[in-house]
Amino acid sequence: MTDRRSVTVTDSGTKGLQVCQPVAEYERRLKARRERIADFDRTHFRISNLRLLVAASVALLLWLAFGRATVSPWWPLAGAIVFGALVVVHARLLERAERARRAARLYERGIDRLAGRWAGVGRDGAVFAEGHPYARDLDLFGRASLFELLNTAVTEAGESTLADWLKRGAALDEVRARQAAVDELRAKLDLREEVAVIAAEGEISRTGSLARWAASPPAAFPPSVRSLFIACAIVTIALTLLGYFDVLPWTALIAWLFVEGIVVWNWRHALHGIIERIGKPADDLKILAALADRIERAPFTAPRLTALRGGLKSPQGGAESASRAIARLEQLVSLLEGSMHNLFFMPITRALLVPEQLAIAIDRWHALNGAAVADWLRIVGEIEALSALATYAYEHPVDPFPALSADGPVFDAEGLGHPLLGDNVSVRNDVRLGGTHGAAPRVVIVSGSNMSGKSTWLRSVGVNVVLALAGAPIRAASLAVSPLVLGATLRVDDSLEAGQSRFYSEILRIRAIVESARGPTPLLFLLDEILHGTNSYDRRIGAEAIVRALVEAGAVGLVTTHDLALTELPARLGSAAVNMHFEDRLEDGRMVFDYRMRPGVVEHSNALALMRAIGLDV
Repeated sequence: MTDRRSVTVTDSGTKGLQVCQPVAEYERRLKARRERIADFDRTHFRISNLRLLVAASVALLLWLAFGRATVSPWWPLAGAIVFGALVVVHARLLERAERARRAARLYERGIDRLAGRWAGVGRDGAVFAEGHPYARDLDLFGRASLFELLNTAVTEAGESTLADWLKRGAALDEVRARQAAVDELRAKLDLREEVAVIAAEGEISRTGSLARWAASPPAAFPPSVRSLFIACAIVTIALTLLGYFDVLPWTALIAWLFVEGIVVWNWRHALHGIIERIGKPADDLKILAALADRIERAPFTAPRLTALRGGLKSPQGGAESASRAIARLEQLVSLLEGSMHNLFFMPITRALLVPEQLAIAIDRWHALNGAAVADWLRIVGEIEALSALATYAYEHPVDPFPALSADGPVFDAEGLGHPLLGDNVSVRNDVRLGGTHGAAPRVVIVSGSNMSGKSTWLRSVGVNVVLALAGAPIRAASLAVSPLVLGATLRVDDSLEAGQSRFYSEILRIRAIVESARGPTPLLFLLDEILHGTNSYDRRIGAEAIVRALVEAGAVGLVTTHDLALTELPARLGSAAVNMHFEDRLEDGRMVFDYRMRPGVVEHSNALALMRAIGLDV
């Protein structure tokens, strides 16, 4: 078992960076966050009591000033100002305390992951598995899945980006760019913490209200409308001043306000639509601005990260960043809400057409920057997805990045294990498939008894391909891999609704896999207990034809079987195929497995022994 409390990594995957003691670092940070929370709680208690004291003092001063006339009215006003300042300070304190609590939860989850207590705790992304050809086979999504292990994203944009990367492998240049970004981010714990804490304040979604608003067409008022509203406001101010100095009667101002209302009436529907549609997206603006600001200030060096940071710009050019552009919009929305809902100032703002002018300004921002919001959300999602992979890399410092080969198909692994299994139970094995010079077989026929580890081994291979082509470290001593598409039959079910047997469902799946093998990217197939729903004669003939067709199409892969007749395939396929097997032994009436893959064919079956072990009289 690897001791993650004291590991130093100096391989090429980390460029000499020393990454050590993730558990100890998480515990140190968790302790610091909890101490900060305790300090905030004490300060919160003192400010709460002080607010009560100031409020009582203001009440007393109001009575003394207006009930007894013994103090100046300025004293209760001063007290009210002090109370307002305390409210602002208190609100900021509560916000900082909540961020500290979110940071503490972040490290608590990290410690749980390192201790193996992560399954069923986080968001599992089960919704992303729907319709995917091999997600269920490899446990990519759902409870205790690869997604749940990796997922530290808290926004919908980050989760969907991470899911997309797991569902389909990237091109080699893209994988290399992600590897460099993950390698840089793995050491940036403060940045990853800040991004996660800010993002957890609300919902940032590529399909949410903010994205829908940004993608919708703006009203696009002509410039003359804005000038007309400004002119109306100037006339209102002038008539107010003339009435105040008795130059004109107040009836002139009242009459003008009726005229102004008629002018605005022509655009009331468009203005109302702008005000109504910006309401809900405004909730996400503050969070998006804070995330953009934090990413913009990060000192990145990896090309992918610098490109993402550079994408946070206003599309109008110049030096305005996305965070400043969003902050301007947030300010406009805040002023709009204040002008419409502040009962004291509302008569003045409505007379001066302030809400209408702010709505036009928001619409103009929408026209200039709306198309860029989708890119900004995409960048936030990619940063979160890269941070999730970087967190995994930090927590597994001995796991290297794979070596990427443009010449394929190739899958050459030493010490390969399953990333969802703890180091104390995971057994590592080697496997070589493909290669440009025929040095390795294209097919491995894996025989073995029940529970010996065949299916887990297929999943180990498939999940590590998913990790490798997503840009993450892999669970192996080393791995050379080329671009591959996956095809698997590890979980094939019958369907009462569709009227399909398990065997029929399997051959439909195999047909799709064979068709995939004819595509431009080489296929890695993982066929578990191939055709086990039919008799041995048909199974041998069918399996040989299927495997031969896959090899001739340029695919590589593994096939598991209980049927020793299928172990004759390598003799028929020549050097393209080899036999490997898992063994078991009986000790004191118990089946014992070592999960080591060995050359050759398994020599016995444990089916009868297992049936007898559970009490069946056979």
